[in-house]
Amino acid sequence: MRACPQQHWPNGWPRCQPNLALQPSSSFHVEKTDQTEFTARVATILVEENIDFDLDTLDTYVKATYPDLRKCINTVQQNVKENQLAAPKSIVGASDYKIEMVELFKKGKITEARKLVCGKARPEEMEEIYRWLYDNLDLIAKSDENKDQAVVLIKQGLVDHTICADSEINLAATLIKLARLQ
Repeated sequence: MRACPQQHWPNGWPRCQPNLALQPSSSFHVEKTDQTEFTARVATILVEENIDFDLDTLDTYVKATYPDLRKCINTVQQNVKENQLAAPKSIVGASDYKIEMVELFKKGKITEARKLVCGKARPEEMEEIYRWLYDNLDLIAKSDENKDQAVVLIKQGLVDHTICADSEINLAATLIKLARLQ
């Protein structure tokens, strides 16, 4: 990195930025937004637009789309009717099975969620589903001990995913094991 002039921001940090065009090995690290901040951002948009919403309904949209903020905003926007955020039941479409999956997990219907996910998820989405399961442990298990067991089961399912001939069967088996934690 080349030397920078000694100009500083008021907080004392140097104003110099590296010339990334001259440094092909440079990379950026973008941290994932915390789910609470993610929810707060969507809620702020709804409030600013004078949209009435129920937090449980918003939570369903967030859990189905997190960490993709743009997708969440678009999905919420498509489901606003007469300045009211509609419940997820009004959503139809093959790519929106995740919203129905969230609703089933919230109701503790893991078996039904398994059937839905295994019937709708594309093979390239399987790893994302394991991540979603990990990010939403509170929907799977209530106690800390069961959450710990759920993490181990999810991890094993993900490991097996890489060596399993049929990823759908592997995901189904993982969801069956998770359902038994209840």
